[in-house]
Amino acid sequence: MAILEGIRIQNYRALKDVTLGKVFDNEIPALTRLVAVIGANGTGKSSLVDAFEFLGDCLREGVQAACDKPHRGGFERMRTQGCEEGIWFYLRYRENTEDRPIIYSVSINCNQNGMVYISDELLQQTESPLNREGKPLCIFNLLDLKNGEGNAYSTDMAINPITSKPIGQSVIIPNGYLGICFLMYPIFMALRDYILRWYLSYFEPKLSRIQPISGFDPHLDRTGENLANYLQFVERDNPTGFSEMLQRIARKIPGIQGIKPIKAPDRRLLLEFTVEGFDNPLYQQDMSDGTLKMLAYLSLMEDPNPAPLIGIEEPENGLYPLLLGKLTAEFSAYAEQPGGPQILVTTHSQNFVDALSPEDVWILDKGEDGFSRLLRTADIRGVPELYEAGLPMGSLWYSNHFGTDKP
Repeated sequence: MAILEGIRIQNYRALKDVTLGKVFDNEIPALTRLVAVIGANGTGKSSLVDAFEFLGDCLREGVQAACDKPHRGGFERMRTQGCEEGIWFYLRYRENTEDRPIIYSVSINCNQNGMVYISDELLQQTESPLNREGKPLCIFNLLDLKNGEGNAYSTDMAINPITSKPIGQSVIIPNGYLGICFLMYPIFMALRDYILRWYLSYFEPKLSRIQPISGFDPHLDRTGENLANYLQFVERDNPTGFSEMLQRIARKIPGIQGIKPIKAPDRRLLLEFTVEGFDNPLYQQDMSDGTLKMLAYLSLMEDPNPAPLIGIEEPENGLYPLLLGKLTAEFSAYAEQPGGPQILVTTHSQNFVDALSPEDVWILDKGEDGFSRLLRTADIRGVPELYEAGLPMGSLWYSNHFGTDKP
């Protein structure tokens, strides 16, 4: 499973220049499998998650459409106030832990007429250590575009015997679209697929109460509106495993003694909940927001073909605080299993953070200039030692050992 080692974002709303994880070859470690970003309201946590979604929208729809979505309001509202440079993204990831890292960077800007364009797009990869026999590794630019024009290279192209670099191909990309949208070389296709498969959750329990017409969705959507159709797909794909899955989920939700699938006459899938203290079963529409959130998150972790990166904003909303430590443990186990995804969570919850280590937790706050800053808690003096002494991370946070008085 591909893993994100780090991302740097510049000039995106309050994120003037922030780096999460390892982007370039420096001493900052790569991101862990489960990452939590904490911080007060207004520090940029939603902007951070939206930056991931924005990259996916650029691939799916083009940069102009991605900027013009209602919740973004156009390029000038997205660009950091007072800034005239473009919005930059630097992404470092590996297809597998054994593969060489890939660094993808893109700059998006607009002209005097307000039309959005891509000014720079670059994809780099170091050469294999086997090719250098102890010499310093070279970095190949496998994609190098300025205003949509430049050269693209494939790792399996012929090598120039003089420069020892792949022989490139000149390309021209339609205005407003990323080069990796069109290039069919395996390395570009893999990056494109990786970004497009990111799953960003904005779960809304009221939408999951809707019972859509019978249908089959292979993945849970971002709001949970298709929860019934997602479960219907899982049932059709693996009927025996589906019943076992429901019982596993039921054991993890307090007060639920069992969950049973029921087929309605119109072939919709209904879930019948056996609830402690009730003689008659209840159905999906009757359940509390917290129960439906747990059902959605636990069902998401049963996806047989998970997204490589899952982003979740404030999973604690609507959940009983003591459940959050269990949910963190579930996320951690899911991320660490073979083929499991990487998970990025933004949270205000002490209970959620209590179950994490200093390497997993990052603080997002604002400096004196009003722009956001990111800091890994493992790099704060004294925090690793206090954690090793037995103090949980959430308690350190709420007792202000992270240096911010705004939990």
